[in-house]
Amino acid sequence: MQPNMPDQSSNPLSHLAADGRAHMVDVGEKPVTQRRAVAEGFVRISAELEARIRDDAVAKGSVLEVARLAGILGAKRTDSLIPLCHSVPLDAVEVVADLQPGRVHLLAMVRTHARTGVEMEALTAVAIAALTVIDMGKSIDKSMSIEGLRVLEKHGGRAGSYLAPDLPERPR
Repeated sequence: MQPNMPDQSSNPLSHLAADGRAHMVDVGEKPVTQRRAVAEGFVRISAELEARIRDDAVAKGSVLEVARLAGILGAKRTDSLIPLCHSVPLDAVEVVADLQPGRVHLLAMVRTHARTGVEMEALTAVAIAALTVIDMGKSIDKSMSIEGLRVLEKHGGRAGSYLAPDLPERPR
């Protein structure tokens, strides 16, 4: 062990050193595997904002397209926003922004070949896309709220796959 490096041998919490300090987990010995994560979230919006988005009549531009692009950028910048996240080379990021009655549904899929997963990148993509919807629509609807931000599924790595319990099993 190098001086001032956390000793993980007696601590089951991977982001805490034996002395209780937070630290970045060393993933250097983990194998590179294909990893994938899907996350979703919703922005609750007013009927007026829903109509303006549908008619592409929001002053700042196409809310759904700008939110989609912001989500992609958010995934790419996750390690700069979340202190203990690793820099992960992303193979693909897809963000879908879909107008539904009373809300915008945001869905992000992120893939990589790396030593650590991309759940945080998928969640960040959705969160940044949701904040972009709020930024673009705030002059019309000040009561918007973000709801249901969560990981729907993840694949790869030692822990294997996860599928949110309320989703039907489907082929990958």
